[in-house]
Amino acid sequence: MIRCRQILLIFILGCLIILLLGVNPAGATVQTCPFNDDTDRTLKLASPLMQGEDVKNLQLELQVLGYYQGPINGIYDFLTQKAVQQFQAVHRLKADGVVDEPTWYQMARQIELPVTKSETLPPPTGQIALIIDTTKRKLTVMADGKPYKQFNIACGAPETPSPVGSWQVAHKAINWGDGFGTRWLGLNVPWGIYGIHGTNKPFSIGTYASHGCIRMHNSSVEELYPWVPKGAPVYIVGSPFGVPGQDHKILVQGDRGADVYEVQRTLKRLGYYKAEVDGIFGYQMEQAVKKFRKANGLPMDNQVNKVMYQALGL
Repeated sequence: MIRCRQILLIFILGCLIILLLGVNPAGATVQTCPFNDDTDRTLKLASPLMQGEDVKNLQLELQVLGYYQGPINGIYDFLTQKAVQQFQAVHRLKADGVVDEPTWYQMARQIELPVTKSETLPPPTGQIALIIDTTKRKLTVMADGKPYKQFNIACGAPETPSPVGSWQVAHKAINWGDGFGTRWLGLNVPWGIYGIHGTNKPFSIGTYASHGCIRMHNSSVEELYPWVPKGAPVYIVGSPFGVPGQDHKILVQGDRGADVYEVQRTLKRLGYYKAEVDGIFGYQMEQAVKKFRKANGLPMDNQVNKVMYQALGL
């Protein structure tokens, strides 16, 4: 009996953790920005020497700020450590050469200063909405239907596009997690965890770089955060099939995303799909795909491929 209670307690705690993190307990492939690409590694002098793209980005940022004159080789060596210590000392951080969250954040803030310096505006009044244009990589704040201020952003990479559609701000958080700046505006996207957040990767702003989330400069998202209430509408416009010019991805059972969402909407409009449009390719969508292919004389398959996209008019 005691053993059963222990197992039950562990199960309940696990479910609570899942709910708090926003992870879907029924699916192993929940697409999520936070745990995939924005958490920063702590860098330091180690044996063997730490290497990677994050070290290369660190060296580039230190070079731009005038602290590093060595090679951009992605190796955290003594020269890189010395540059980090100099930066930390100037900005009143612990000068230990360990690049942790406070150091990443301060470095990002210093780099973004020249490009984010703009007129400080009072909080907008009236009904607030956000329009995110993934083709132009811009976020526009609307107040009572009129543009109020525009910010540069980074959107999802070709293989992990941002969730095109009409959403709402479901939750807000300060210091939500390492690598996300100091502000998080979470969206009610049904197939994964997506939001608008700051970044410690300032050079990514203006590009297609994330796992679907909307990145902003830290100072920009800190300005935006108090303006946007929970429930505010967020319209992400662009192609649901990713970066313009890219081929549509072949969809199979288990896939999630804006492309799945758009195919579901089309199949539902045509009368083949009866379930909820949620952006998750499950059993019922697979059956709808088979029915559509059979009715339209396509080769029998359970995938959404180029031939089926063309038949759907997508």
